[in-house]
Amino acid sequence: MGWRRDAREKTGRLFKRVIKKYLKNMEKLTVSEWAEKYRILDESSNLSGKWSNDITPYLIGIMDAFHDSFIREIYFCKATQVGGTEALINILGYLITQSPAPSMIVYPSDDLAKDVSNDKLKPAFRLIPEIKKTFFETNSKELRLKFKNMVLYLRGSNSPSKLASKAIKYLFFDEIDKMEGATKKEASPYKLAMERIKTYKNQSKVYACSTPTLKDNYIWSLYENADEVRHYFVPCPYCSEYIELKWENVVFEKDKERSMSNYERAQTANYICQKCNHIIKDADKPKMLKLGKWVSIKKRGIGKPKTVSFHINSLYSVFVTWASIVEEFLKSKDNPEALQNFVNSWLGEPWEDTKVKTSTELVLERQTEYEENIVPDYAEFLTGGVDVQENSVYWVIRAWGAHITSQNIAHGQALSLTEIEDIMNLSYYKKDGTALVPEIVFIDSGDQTDMVYNFCLKNNEYIYACKSSSKTMDTYYKISVVNKEGSNANGIKLIIIDSGKYKDMIMNRMRRANGKRSWMVYKDCDEEYAKQVTAEHKISVKTSNGSKQQKWVKKASHADNHYLDSEVYAMAAADILGVRRLGMEENKEEEKIEKEQTQEEKWIEENEGWI
Repeated sequence: MGWRRDAREKTGRLFKRVIKKYLKNMEKLTVSEWAEKYRILDESSNLSGKWSNDITPYLIGIMDAFHDSFIREIYFCKATQVGGTEALINILGYLITQSPAPSMIVYPSDDLAKDVSNDKLKPAFRLIPEIKKTFFETNSKELRLKFKNMVLYLRGSNSPSKLASKAIKYLFFDEIDKMEGATKKEASPYKLAMERIKTYKNQSKVYACSTPTLKDNYIWSLYENADEVRHYFVPCPYCSEYIELKWENVVFEKDKERSMSNYERAQTANYICQKCNHIIKDADKPKMLKLGKWVSIKKRGIGKPKTVSFHINSLYSVFVTWASIVEEFLKSKDNPEALQNFVNSWLGEPWEDTKVKTSTELVLERQTEYEENIVPDYAEFLTGGVDVQENSVYWVIRAWGAHITSQNIAHGQALSLTEIEDIMNLSYYKKDGTALVPEIVFIDSGDQTDMVYNFCLKNNEYIYACKSSSKTMDTYYKISVVNKEGSNANGIKLIIIDSGKYKDMIMNRMRRANGKRSWMVYKDCDEEYAKQVTAEHKISVKTSNGSKQQKWVKKASHADNHYLDSEVYAMAAADILGVRRLGMEENKEEEKIEKEQTQEEKWIEENEGWI
């Protein structure tokens, strides 16, 4: 009978193993619970060992959004080093062990995908026993990781054909803002990858995390257009009110005498609660974060959201002190590229180059007491600027005085250059009866070139052809000649101008209150003019070699900017007439202090109080 007893015991042990395995598979965990139970961080992490949700409690809400059956897409717009990629790895680990299905991660390039595969993903999977035993590493490739019940594809956004080849259920984007946009031949990598989840319809999930770059790039657009936008609020340890940690509430010594180093100024940094004005210390942060909660600040529709976005900045990191973020700002503020990195990587906000941000309202604030066509008393001469289009011509006339003080006295749209000849030969009067006519007029030769050259030849005593340089120049303008064999206009003067430099000057002076050194407009100036003059803003754009450059571009692709171009030409004309020399003898000491500043310097001086 012994053999029967052995058989029963053997069957019992088998039954227990089956039950144990079944119950284990039935384990109900959220992603955050799974991470705390199974995730292990290697030595490359700030805190190696077992994962703790207490270090980055704000990630709990992001990871667990994966369990909401209504939410299909999760977008995390963030500062650097706040755990976006680690959250992605936690979600992956959960899926591999709890809900396996074909998955894909899209990186900006194949090379980066391979680096992450070898340096982050494989080491992470080896450290988790529950994943290691299902990971067929020897049968895997760098861009294709194979597990017992699923395959994880890694793709670079620079390989469109690979993005379009697999049906997947779970789609991830890491640092999506570094991906290229759409080309003439292909849709954007984002759209190509999104096509892959169609097979799974309402079962699919998408997670994208990234530090933002420009406002119209991927992550900020996805973040702003989500059905629901959530921000992390924490309780003030002194008044218990829930607040959002914002850069504007970090204060520090201004040091107007410039006697302190950046480090010394940074050490004076404190966070001031926006509810009770109490100083919040760095030591208060961990407890505040643990008690924090995600709050919906914007929601579309009345039902449950399908897409949810989250935003967080470096102030929420336990590894960042108030002083360290201030020191980074102080080191960055005088360099546009470094300042953009601070805004993107530390504040988690898109770069708009707000130091040269313009608006219609700003132009209308520059209205003076002078009516249209009336020359201000301070004016010493007038200039004109003309922008030629295919079907019409836009023109401006501006009065100039000492210290480059100026005012638009007239502008309009004409049907032909013949009308321009009449307009620019009219006399414009001061209130005391003094008459002035535009001394010189610059007219753009980029459109209807031959017609413009012939017009300038006919009126060569005061009208000159001009052309914007395609590259940044060392000087504001350069006097050249038309080089066109066989043309009657061959040899006439052609003024090459750096439009960007003049736009900087215009916007700098537009921001000044009316008066000396300001750029002004006449009383009851029309809104269309104001809209066109502010149709552009200055942003950081990629050049053909991959570097970044500050450039003036239209705010909207179809916006009209003809009056802005005309004002640039009028200012360049004034420059050639010597407007910078007007008033040089007056208040020389003031002139030394108030010398023309760059947009960056002006913005820092006017906005350092934003902190």
